[in-house]
Amino acid sequence: MSETESTIYGLHAVSAVLRNERVQILEILVQQGRDDARVNTVCELAQKRKVAVRRVARKELDDRFHGARHQGVVARCASLPHYDENDLDEILDSVDGAPFVLVLDGVQDPHNLGACLRSADAAGVHVVVVPKDRASPLNATARKVASGAAESVPVAQVTNLARALRALKDRGIWLVGATGETDQAIYDLDLRGPLAIVTGAEGQGMRRLTKEHCDFLARIPMAGVVESLNVSVATGICLFEAVRQRGSPTK
Repeated sequence: MSETESTIYGLHAVSAVLRNERVQILEILVQQGRDDARVNTVCELAQKRKVAVRRVARKELDDRFHGARHQGVVARCASLPHYDENDLDEILDSVDGAPFVLVLDGVQDPHNLGACLRSADAAGVHVVVVPKDRASPLNATARKVASGAAESVPVAQVTNLARALRALKDRGIWLVGATGETDQAIYDLDLRGPLAIVTGAEGQGMRRLTKEHCDFLARIPMAGVVESLNVSVATGICLFEAVRQRGSPTK
């Protein structure tokens, strides 16, 4: 596998990448004996894109993609769309209406990253901003958990998160940070208009400098004995409170 080659696995993720015309797909690997409707849909999408489909034994998929829950379908891609801080302005300039942004400050687990992207897609987020360092890469695991969201929502990987936050603020986007270290409830804030929801890493939450850049800090009221929620759950709650206030999700 070349350094520029990427692998996408799982029925939803492979279907999504086949629908993305910007992605150059080398081939689709399908497990021998899989002829159900969902796999046939993948094969039909590949045929429309004129992408070769190769049937291989399950053992080959298991050995080659050890530990991956590939569901019998794998896409080999020459390249995948990549976004960084230089693309943020172009992405936001293309938004019709008030920008809706998600900032993830150092989410480490690719499963959590994928789940956050899935919520971001469902909520109509226009772009997700993540740091390049000390954060989960947008790898095959994250893409599979995202169930196609990683191919529909731009993920801008930035070298300096604080600088990216300042750039968002310069565009008139309000930054709302989710943390338990405040008395302000997320439900009491006005989340309409240009908005970025900022959530932190597993365990430690947002870094100090990230908090300092936020215009508001808000918590999710909790009635039980647990002290915090999983970052992807907390992210989903905050995003959909914004959706409730802003109306139907749009992109």
